[in-house]
Amino acid sequence: MNRMVFRTALFTAATLAGLLTPARLTAQEPASLPETKAPAPTQVAPAQATPTQAAPAQAAQAATPALSPSGHPLNDYWIAHDNQLLNDFGWLARFKEADLALGPPAAGEKRVVFMGDSITQGWMIEGAEGYFPGKPYINRGISGQTTPEMLVRFRQDVIGLRPKVVVILAGINDIAGNTGPETLEQIEDNLTSMAELATANHIRVVLCSVMPAFDFPWRPGLTPAEKVVALNAWIKGYALEKGYVYVDYHSAMKDERDGLPATLSKDGVHPLPAGYAMMTPLVEAGIEKALAQ
Repeated sequence: MNRMVFRTALFTAATLAGLLTPARLTAQEPASLPETKAPAPTQVAPAQATPTQAAPAQAAQAATPALSPSGHPLNDYWIAHDNQLLNDFGWLARFKEADLALGPPAAGEKRVVFMGDSITQGWMIEGAEGYFPGKPYINRGISGQTTPEMLVRFRQDVIGLRPKVVVILAGINDIAGNTGPETLEQIEDNLTSMAELATANHIRVVLCSVMPAFDFPWRPGLTPAEKVVALNAWIKGYALEKGYVYVDYHSAMKDERDGLPATLSKDGVHPLPAGYAMMTPLVEAGIEKALAQ
């Protein structure tokens, strides 16, 4: 009887083990997750993969646009942009010869340097045909630049020119990620460094609000308007704290979306002549205020 009970128990245990083992193995198998790293160079595609199975992945790869190393569209502009960053990050070569040729200010000259990006570069600041005829104002804007790039060239393109005032309009390309991702705090740090360098060299500072922008034509979908508003709030508060002049383009030029209206800009970022006509008296008042300090 005991042997029969033992055989029955043994048979029952074996049967249960056979039933439970597949379930346990199934539960321990990892789910079918996407590959998280590139396969080794020697690895080949599974033999059972069929053209039908591979088609979706190939289609997705084909639909992904080629990007430059900085994550921008692979075109002549951004290829040149990335090469510039690799070879001369701040683009010191851009104004090197012009800076040397300019020479020191004449006696009594109230020289003003405008430091910025394409918005400054596109502004007709110098010459009789510009918005400031007869004024010793110097344009040192470079299209596409961010605050870290400007900080690199600030000593050469601003301090070395010995102006009475520097007008700083910068930050929109940082928000667009032109030289990589940046936090608002990093942009603020760069603006602070430029202002402190100017002050240490007896140059009065005019800090300008970042221009309104609802979207970027070269990087759509980033929704920059809220970040622009936040950065401008900091710039205004910092200028008040330090005694710098603050010029508020944003409040005067924004539309209901906190963007630039079509009457002032064709692409929503760069001002048309009508936009520059609004900016000119605002910055003139800021410069006069700085000179009077």
